[in-house]
Amino acid sequence: MDKVIRIGTRESQLALWQAHQVNDLLTAQGYRTELVPIKSEGDIDLVTPLYEIGVQGIFTKSLDLALLNNRIDVAVHSFKDVPTQLPQQIVHGAILKRGPVKDLLVYKNNTDFLEQANYIANIATSSVRRKAQWLRKYPQHQLHNLRGNVNTRLQKLANENWDGAIFAVAGLERINVRPANSIDLDWMLPAPAQGAVVAVCREDDTFCREACAAFNDAPTALATHIEREFLRTLMGGCTTPISAYAYIKDNTIHFSGELCSLDGSSFFSTSREVPLDQAQHLGQAAAEEIMAQGGAEIVAQIRNVK
Repeated sequence: MDKVIRIGTRESQLALWQAHQVNDLLTAQGYRTELVPIKSEGDIDLVTPLYEIGVQGIFTKSLDLALLNNRIDVAVHSFKDVPTQLPQQIVHGAILKRGPVKDLLVYKNNTDFLEQANYIANIATSSVRRKAQWLRKYPQHQLHNLRGNVNTRLQKLANENWDGAIFAVAGLERINVRPANSIDLDWMLPAPAQGAVVAVCREDDTFCREACAAFNDAPTALATHIEREFLRTLMGGCTTPISAYAYIKDNTIHFSGELCSLDGSSFFSTSREVPLDQAQHLGQAAAEEIMAQGGAEIVAQIRNVK
């Protein structure tokens, strides 16, 4: 195994944690590896709200270009950041075993404000999905944009006069920065593929594809495929308020999916349980059900806003 597998990663602490997971899985098989940090557009512009940038794959494009230009051999992404349509000549090499999927609230002083119907709390997040779900539950609250890597966002929360900010559990726990003053948002449905990490390769690179295939986690791959199929059928990207979660238990797939309007005032949801051998097109069927319920109107509204 003389070939050195060059692993491309963003430079944030969380991205490096993810890249090290892939690195360790490859070296455990005897492969020689090297980490190659690369800046992404999403890391450079920390001012413009994500939904205004409007580029699917803003956090993945720079790495994918490096992959296509043969500067790296494997790119490691948070799977929820990856567009449902991969660039030509790039394929999934492996989807790692999934981590925590939930969102959490990091609060400033206490959570009393969650019970106060007349209090106008200030909550920060850059995710339109989190905003929509939060406004559905707390329509009186004010939402603020919060960009940057995990550490930057925690610092901004400390500096601003906000009551709290929403994060992914996986993002904080993986790099051991989850504050004590945080609570899991059990009622908030996650983004499709949240908590999962994917390694992508060039389609014609048999060597790297075989190396990565050895640590592909089949249950995570199936669950995230269903969630992303749901997202794709609804036209979604990371700038649309679409949530989905699938998991496998007792040879049964449990799926929940949701589409919200941007302000959270209207939403459609679906949940279903099907035997494992009926998994094919589950995400698509669930999305088509939501479109038929009236979700197509919300999708049209979101398209017009863009």
